[in-house]
Amino acid sequence: MRFHVLTLFPQMILDGLNTSITGRAIERGILSVEAVNIRDYANNKHMKVDDYPYGGGAGLVMQAAPVCAAYDALAERAGRPLRVVYMTPQGHTFNQQMAQDFAKEEDLVLLCGHYEGIDERALERIVTDHVSIGDYVLTGGELPAMVVIDAVSRLIPGVLHNEMSSETESFENGLLEYPQYTRPEEFEGMRVPQILLSGDHAKVDQWRLEQSVARTKKFRPDLYEKYISKREQAE
Repeated sequence: MRFHVLTLFPQMILDGLNTSITGRAIERGILSVEAVNIRDYANNKHMKVDDYPYGGGAGLVMQAAPVCAAYDALAERAGRPLRVVYMTPQGHTFNQQMAQDFAKEEDLVLLCGHYEGIDERALERIVTDHVSIGDYVLTGGELPAMVVIDAVSRLIPGVLHNEMSSETESFENGLLEYPQYTRPEEFEGMRVPQILLSGDHAKVDQWRLEQSVARTKKFRPDLYEKYISKREQAE
């Protein structure tokens, strides 16, 4: 899968993603991450990409022309229109279902705003999805873009060494993940649950499901209610 990030701070993207699981996947050619500097498409000698907002107000707004020109170059190279995800607090809240949807794409463009945002005309012309990672404001879209790329990357075959990992983690079945343990069996007087040492895989699976349900009910009652409603409908 190919990720293309339109940003004013390309090194921030590359530094954040060229390590750990995503970095190894990039080295192995499973993923590619291209950070496109929007300033390279400014049509003035000072590489200026922002200006004061019409109507007044604080701050600056990113201009439409360089943003659209950066996207057009990507689309021309691909030979087709590309899906563009604009990272904005005004977007739909990112979730696992969105990650699964994005993972179906061969190419995904992530647009990172800065200052007071991007000229609305650029958004109308190129953006297909408005996405937020939460109800708070950050200085730019780079961190949210990296969050999306990380979540989507884990769903690409070959990125995780253990393909089962992405299937058993939180949110994959509408529940939070069950608690995990490793050696030693006892730590500061706390022991690993005996069921996990039994070797009975059916009982372990049942215990893990029960723990997931209990944990979801405690920490995310909204998800728990959805899970119960879905289960009742299935019955």
